[in-house]
Amino acid sequence: MSQAFCKATEIHEAIEVIYRNHSRHVFATLIRLLGDFDMAEEALHDAFKAAVEQWPSDGIPANPRAWLISVGRFKGIDAIRRSARFEQLPEDIEERLAADISEGLDGEGIEDDRLRLIFTCCHPALLPEAQIALTLREVCGLTTEAIASAFLIAPTTLAQRIVRAKTKIRSARIPYQVPSADRLRDRLGNVLRVVYLIFNEGYFASSGDSLVRPELSEEAIRLGRLLVELLPEAEAQGLLALMLLQESRRAARCLPSGDLVLLAEQDRALWNQNYIVEGSRLVEQALSSRRFGPYSLQAAIAAVHANAASAEATDWAEIVALYDILLSFDPSPIIELNRAVAVAMRDGPLPGLALIDAILARGELNDYHLAHSSRADLCRRLGRIAEAKASYQLAFNLSQLAPGRRFLARRLDELQN
Repeated sequence: MSQAFCKATEIHEAIEVIYRNHSRHVFATLIRLLGDFDMAEEALHDAFKAAVEQWPSDGIPANPRAWLISVGRFKGIDAIRRSARFEQLPEDIEERLAADISEGLDGEGIEDDRLRLIFTCCHPALLPEAQIALTLREVCGLTTEAIASAFLIAPTTLAQRIVRAKTKIRSARIPYQVPSADRLRDRLGNVLRVVYLIFNEGYFASSGDSLVRPELSEEAIRLGRLLVELLPEAEAQGLLALMLLQESRRAARCLPSGDLVLLAEQDRALWNQNYIVEGSRLVEQALSSRRFGPYSLQAAIAAVHANAASAEATDWAEIVALYDILLSFDPSPIIELNRAVAVAMRDGPLPGLALIDAILARGELNDYHLAHSSRADLCRRLGRIAEAKASYQLAFNLSQLAPGRRFLARRLDELQN
């Protein structure tokens, strides 16, 4: 085997590594330079094609990312010139593009472009499902087929969402920028919400045959790390901590058969201690800031669970106190439900049941299967079997996740027998 062939093989392998690790950085900057998602995607692939053709003979440049951005930009300009859609170009467009080439080709400039891309994909003018699809496709680089499979929808449906979102960005002239300082916190909240929605679908799927979709929870954690790196706000740290602490339990949350294992029954030796240590550290950092919020408080609750030696050793009084603070930030019925379950663990099932009944009496969470399954469990513990069966049946009817339905069916069978 010739040395030239070996060298070419090594360079091709290096290009594959660069594509995996840096293609989304390059893509984000090309969007800024070319002003269009689809044109930037095409320019990205043209740049890597040029690398495959040139680098085996010329060698890998000292700054591969800057080289790819530069080549991609020129490929994009060539495409603009060839396109009939752009025959009437503004006089200054080539000047503007030429001026941009010297700005932000490495270091902070590229990282700023990634942040711009995240905020653009999560712009509140886009529908929530479009924000999720666009973020996974353009920021994370997942294929349309992979995203569609994770959310159990047809690839054509997912593709249409992405196309509509890009059209909206163009037609509404949504700016490709990080919000100004006075609007940053409000807009950051939307970005964090999108990332957490992605995580939740991976951590506890809304429907289907599998309890977890690790590819989604892992991508959400990757996005969370990126946000903390680029924008180390307390709530970004809190969200990353929350995701790490929840994900730390993944290996113990279901049996090899796919059946659900409740928190109290999980083998804690299977929990990911590295995630727990990292998440707990991030909780401390977030709470030490005066700018912490709901994600940081949820992470603090998750840290109490994660650091308890057993379910019995869990400090339920601290968890209830944290829920009290969380309710002042986010007075939602789901937070109330979670607090009610914690009160039941601290004070016994009767006080917890009274709180859940009060939520349901207000007409809230009547279509939420976890509210009925929580009520059923407390009734079961109190020996109120008829009520427990009725609530488990309601939960079963509302649940769309196969492992959850199997768990509820087992509970009904146990009560029946």
